[in-house]
Formats: sequence, structure tokens, C-alpha cells
Amino acid sequence: MHVTTLCLGALVFGDATGYEINKMFEDGPFSHFLDASYGSIYPALTRLTEEGLVTCKAEAQERRPDKKVYSLTEKGREQLGNALGQQLAPDKFRSEFLFTVLFAHLLPRSRVRALVDQRLAAMKEKAAQLSEPQEGDTPGMDFARQYGHAVFTASIAFLERNRHQIEEIATEEKAHA
Repeated sequence: MHVTTLCLGALVFGDATGYEINKMFEDGPFSHFLDASYGSIYPALTRLTEEGLVTCKAEAQERRPDKKVYSLTEKGREQLGNALGQQLAPDKFRSEFLFTVLFAHLLPRSRVRALVDQRLAAMKEKAAQLSEPQEGDTPGMDFARQYGHAVFTASIAFLERNRHQIEEIATEEKAHA
């Protein structure tokens, strides 16, 4: 999905600065799904402004440069609707954990155990975060939260049931002479 579409989607929830939009992707409602960085958000907002899909107004701040606050226009809302109606790309699952366990046969068993323990702890924390609805969530946000919780819960169960498979292929610890 194009970062312009992501920015339009963020602005559906209300006027926001580029910083606030970025926070939605870092630790807000979009953090579980997609990535967008400052380096891509600001050029996208400039382009959206030039195309009349968002408006931008400067708000004065004391001892700091004016902050730019972006608002979705009706034309922007229509563009978002069109973009959301397009065929979706397949999901991509990116995981440093999975990349690393591809090479479990090259790692000491203690390292593999530690990787699995760390992954389980992180997944349990994420599942706990997703276990309860948040105030102000839309029905779609609540559905996505529940879906995410189900994915993390299933992943936790899989790791707990099958961790022995990946741990067994790791190398034995080398004895110190």
C-alpha cells in the first residue's frame, strides 16, 4: 500500500501533524500492520497537499517553528475510498527471529533457547496489549485488534508446542578446555 494511502487513512481519524501520523505507525493503531517513516510520510503529505487531497495550515508555537497540521479534504476521502477498493497485495511476514532460526543448526543450543524464550516473552506481551479493546476504537479497529490477538495467541501456542524441534537441531555446547 502506498504511503499516501496510509497518510489519508491516518487523517480519517482527525487532523494531525506529520509527527502524530508517524506515531500512529510507531506505537499507535497502525503499528501492528504497516511501516511508514518520517522520510516517507513528509514527502507524501507534500504530494497530497499539492493534489488537493489534504489541506495544511501552520499553527504558531512558542520558541519553535510553526507546526503543520494536515486535514483530509472530501477529494482525499474519495481517493482513500478508491485506494481501499483496489486489489490488496499479499501479506508479507518479516521476522528477524525466523531468519535467525533458519540457521539454528549453526547456533549453540543455549542461543536458540534464548531466542525462543525472548520471542515468547515479546509475543505474550503483545497478546496482552491486544487482549482488551481501547477506548475510541472503531469497529474495524476492534476487529483488527482481535485478529492480531488471535495470531499472536496461535503463534505462542505453536512455539510452546514445537520449540523442541528447533532446539534439537542446534549445535551442542562446546566444552571449555
